[in-house]
Amino acid sequence: MMQDRTAPASTNRVAIYIRVSTTHQIDKDSLPMQRQDLIAYAKLMLNTDDYVIFEDAGYSGKNTDRPKFQEMMSQIRQGAFSHLLVWKIDRISRNLLDFATMYKELKDLGVVFVSKNEQFDTSTAMGEAMLKIILVFAELERNMTSERVTATMISRASNGQWNGGRVPYGYNYDYETKDFSINPIEAEIVRLIHDKYEEMRSLVRESRYLNEKGLRTRAGNLWNPVSLHIILHNIFYCGDYRYNVLKEGDRQKVKDESEWITVEDHHEPIISREQKERVIAMLDTNKRLDRKRNTYQSEKYVHVFAGLLYCGNCGKPMGATPAAAKKDWQYSKYTCPTRRKLASACNGKFTSDPIVGEFVFNYVLNMLNVQKNFADIHSPEELQAALLIGNTFSYIDHIDEDGLNDLFNMLSSGKIKGTVFGKSAKLKKKKVVSELSKLRNEKQKIERALDRLTKLYLYAEDAMPESEFIIQKSKLTEALDEVNEQIGFSNTDEWNQSVSDEEFVRRASEFIIAQKLTDRNYVSYKRLATSVDTAVIKTFVQGIIDSIIMDAGQVKQIIFKNGLSHTFIFK
Repeated sequence: MMQDRTAPASTNRVAIYIRVSTTHQIDKDSLPMQRQDLIAYAKLMLNTDDYVIFEDAGYSGKNTDRPKFQEMMSQIRQGAFSHLLVWKIDRISRNLLDFATMYKELKDLGVVFVSKNEQFDTSTAMGEAMLKIILVFAELERNMTSERVTATMISRASNGQWNGGRVPYGYNYDYETKDFSINPIEAEIVRLIHDKYEEMRSLVRESRYLNEKGLRTRAGNLWNPVSLHIILHNIFYCGDYRYNVLKEGDRQKVKDESEWITVEDHHEPIISREQKERVIAMLDTNKRLDRKRNTYQSEKYVHVFAGLLYCGNCGKPMGATPAAAKKDWQYSKYTCPTRRKLASACNGKFTSDPIVGEFVFNYVLNMLNVQKNFADIHSPEELQAALLIGNTFSYIDHIDEDGLNDLFNMLSSGKIKGTVFGKSAKLKKKKVVSELSKLRNEKQKIERALDRLTKLYLYAEDAMPESEFIIQKSKLTEALDEVNEQIGFSNTDEWNQSVSDEEFVRRASEFIIAQKLTDRNYVSYKRLATSVDTAVIKTFVQGIIDSIIMDAGQVKQIIFKNGLSHTFIFK
């Protein structure tokens, strides 16, 4: 049941939440009693008649999987309420972790939480203090749970018991006997991977070699440097089982070796210890060299269009590397990652800053000139001619009609306060999700799954066995490790957006670039890049452009962050 009341006097709008868990309570008028008291409290104490009542009858408080609660939270997230009022705190949840999560979200949204019987009103100092005490105990409970589970899993590993997870490539696992055995077909590929790395000493070249031979991963995917690195660095292949290497909460950091659990001769080996030691030494040497190169490059080079360019043939984000150094200018090259893995898989050509930068900045310049002189433009055809002025666009036949009309209508409206590609000129965004964004989303999904698994183990009425919990947790942890490693291997050099005053940096970069574009009919990208800090150029580009699609090494489509999308049809 849901009731709505409107009051002309108060700006407070209250969500009243009521829950009882049994039919007996419903029959004994528990809901009407709660409803009556809470309505009176809203009127007298919160000074409002503007409220909505959300009732969940017959639902337990062990979790928040209740229809009216979820509906209420959805409306709260949309800014519909200033207060959330409940009869008692356990009406929301008997689970402290769930309550802590909900309270944090309410606080972030600026919504005041009020519990009538316990006098928790987070708009007061005492109410805030009481809730913080609850959150402290919730945090303590989480930490104690983590410590208990970690101790159990370390004990199992010390006894040679496998803590679950993905069965390493090259092996089979019998869940009844709990023994590993060698998979003959996969084991041959594991040996080849180790032998070829000693020969090639390059993960990129080796992944291409394997793919060109038609070899695939267990899931049927192409090999890549990340999957090869996992196999080459894993001592499991020489018969040893190692556990407790990475830190909880930050799986990219390695614990001190004294904390590692290593069980030698745990199962039948595929690779000799001598070869594994040689391979790991090579990997570590290459890693140190890469770190030195990346440190040097991070001080000197900034990949202006990294994270924006996509291959028009396979749709993958293009990776960035420094081009060969020249006396007067060092710029970046961008390559399709699919082509790097397997040359025959994609015919997308590489491109570079001179090609992309010349096109993008002259097109931006033409857009600014068109905006300034729009009174002289009377049709989309005239707009197109003005946008394609200059030798830079000699390979373009025309602009796709939809994008051209969007810009013409936008300029005709006269409602643009800033630049034509700025926030004040906004269309529905046509977002291309980057590979790195997908990995980060996957990481969040796995972390949420870990949290749900822990809650299920601790609070479910039919609690799962500890052994099953340990196995499932280990599987999720391993999946999280793999995603973290792929994020770490990503060569997308994204501009750091968590600066202390991002808006200031963005506006400063726009101002500097605007000075370079004022009263011009042509921009030499090389001259711009050698006269303006590359980081400033990158901030400007990343601030206005969502993505750029490449075709045959040339710009095929530009999607701006305000939703404008221009596709260029080649001659």
